[in-house]
Amino acid sequence: MAEKARRVLLKLSGEAMSAAGSFGIDGKVVRQLAAELRVPVQAGIEVGLVIGGGNYLRGKSVADASIGRATADYMGMLATVMNGLALHSALTAEGVDARVLSAIEVRNVVESFVLGRCLRHLAKKRVVILVGGTGNPYFSTDTCASLRAVEIGASVLLKGTKVSGVYSEDPNKDAKAKRYERITFAEVLRQGLQVMDTTAIAMCMEHRLPIRVFDMMERGNVRRALEGGELGTLIASE
Repeated sequence: MAEKARRVLLKLSGEAMSAAGSFGIDGKVVRQLAAELRVPVQAGIEVGLVIGGGNYLRGKSVADASIGRATADYMGMLATVMNGLALHSALTAEGVDARVLSAIEVRNVVESFVLGRCLRHLAKKRVVILVGGTGNPYFSTDTCASLRAVEIGASVLLKGTKVSGVYSEDPNKDAKAKRYERITFAEVLRQGLQVMDTTAIAMCMEHRLPIRVFDMMERGNVRRALEGGELGTLIASE
């Protein structure tokens, strides 16, 4: 019997689309990301990818008296659509077959998310770029990533960040912060570690879906993570 293909859910923040300290989309950075994705995808790894919109805005951060939270969150969802389109173009230029599926309808631009359609694309070895969050306000793209990972039957959720894993404290503020190589979901919740929001962590814990947190800013790490490299921190049930 043929070995089952490795299927993963890769979650990247919108900052993966821009140069360090900048805003919006940097074409060179996006091309480098697409090139890193190409090798493992062409090796047969099935990739679902959730991209954030923080390089444009974060709904929670712009919500105020004049812009309600729900409206701000929808604005953030639209930012993820723009990122998804840019990444799709870069992947196509690399010779990688990809599709953009959105939880909010943008019918003239991308496909709407339907689970069966998403699974068919994955089975055909297409990268599926999942945008528009869950389609609902008040939910983060981390929660979206956990939900989609469970839906598609991913073996692991790969969470790209700007630090090299999960730390006991913010390593940018505390030089003595300890990096964990492995930690349980229960400990993440007990210590209140700012890895993903609690809804996302609880969903992964319930479904025993491991999360690997790694530094997406170091060149080559996205490829290594997709290929199963033991970098960063593994969050698991035990």
